[in-house]
Amino acid sequence: MLFHSQEFVLLFMPLAVGVYYAVARREAVRTWWLITASLIFYGWWDVRFVPLLVGQILITWLLVELSIRRNERWPLVFAIVANLAVLGLFKYLDFGASILAEVTGLGFAKTSLVLPIGISFYTFELVSYLADRLGGHAPRYPLRSFALFIVLFPHLIAGPIMRHNEIIPQFAYDPLRTGLYERIGRGLILFFVGFVEKFFIADQLATIVNPVFGQASSQVPTFSDATAGALAFSLQILFDFVAYSDMAMGIGLTLGLMLPLNFNTPYRALSVRDFWRRWHITLSRWLRDYIYIPLGGSREGVAVYIWATMVTMGLCGLWHGAGWTFVLWGLGHGMGLLICRLWQHYGIPLPPLLAWAITMVFVILLFVLFRASDISAAARMLTGLAGGGGLGEAWPWMTVLPIAIAGGLALIKVPSAELTMWLRPTWPVAIGFIVIAVFCVLEVGEGQPLSFIYFQF
Repeated sequence: MLFHSQEFVLLFMPLAVGVYYAVARREAVRTWWLITASLIFYGWWDVRFVPLLVGQILITWLLVELSIRRNERWPLVFAIVANLAVLGLFKYLDFGASILAEVTGLGFAKTSLVLPIGISFYTFELVSYLADRLGGHAPRYPLRSFALFIVLFPHLIAGPIMRHNEIIPQFAYDPLRTGLYERIGRGLILFFVGFVEKFFIADQLATIVNPVFGQASSQVPTFSDATAGALAFSLQILFDFVAYSDMAMGIGLTLGLMLPLNFNTPYRALSVRDFWRRWHITLSRWLRDYIYIPLGGSREGVAVYIWATMVTMGLCGLWHGAGWTFVLWGLGHGMGLLICRLWQHYGIPLPPLLAWAITMVFVILLFVLFRASDISAAARMLTGLAGGGGLGEAWPWMTVLPIAIAGGLALIKVPSAELTMWLRPTWPVAIGFIVIAVFCVLEVGEGQPLSFIYFQF
């Protein structure tokens, strides 16, 4: 079920929030209701994977309990390995088999397993809790609180990747506490801001992106087309993911819950390091805390720093998808981080505008790898950007206008947390957003809405 679908906006969300507040005074009941509603939400996509999700949560919790009662660490280690093995089975089995086939020359049958939606996100949340337990940084939680931490429907499908200590303590807050209507108002405003970002910006950019990258699967596009496709995709993926994050935060606020910020105007970044402080923040900090720092980080010498950076970013790419384009995208960003750090130590400080331009060119070029169907298609796109397919024709206004509007908004849009403070739910704002909401719901009913890009990860 998509956030920007009529069944979600007109049926699921009002019912889920309405029942939640109807039983708000009873903590256990409202918690179990949100768990039930979240499993219905998840099962709407494919009910076959609900038992897998429930099983991973239940087995993880039982292994934590076993670890506590026996005062042993091995159940936690086993739980981490088991959860990562499930992710590996569904997401990387065919990719691994293809690598073995290339190396050994043997043939391996393709399993073509369906990837359970959201598995990359909720697996990382399970692993983070288990790792914190191993480090002595996580308390023991009752089953219902732990289950809701994982399945809470605003973040279940595509993040943000939350930590247990960010959300579980909030479950005990009284939903009817002071500020109830203001929280709901701010949440609805943020939800429909995300709706506009998805339907009227990201999805419109997709009409530019898809034909260009589709053409690159078989031939080199012109410089004009390749530039339009690369710019449009860099903006599409930003607004697509920002839209999901804003809508998730908005839904959370309607339930009286504050989800962590996931984006902080990343296209204002003045370096690759700055970009990763602003882009997909919850993933960046997960990689930092659970991979980069344990590998040695920047405190164990240059060689360890290079190793830790490249492994972390290579895994970052692999997390996004089981393909060489994603791995190269991650490694490319790893190289960018190393060069950035080297330049900051030994290079001449760049003027902010030049630093921004270099960073954006780097990010946009690597997004070509991210979007391309395979390495050959990426090579054709990059050849087109270098002029190998000819200059092509001038952009029509239907290409210029969406890119210009999205580019401007990418630079001036404030982070979601600030936006909710600016857009106070006064009557004029409420009336304006009611009109926007009605228009959005009517428009999205005209056809099948596009899924969020990060649903495939």
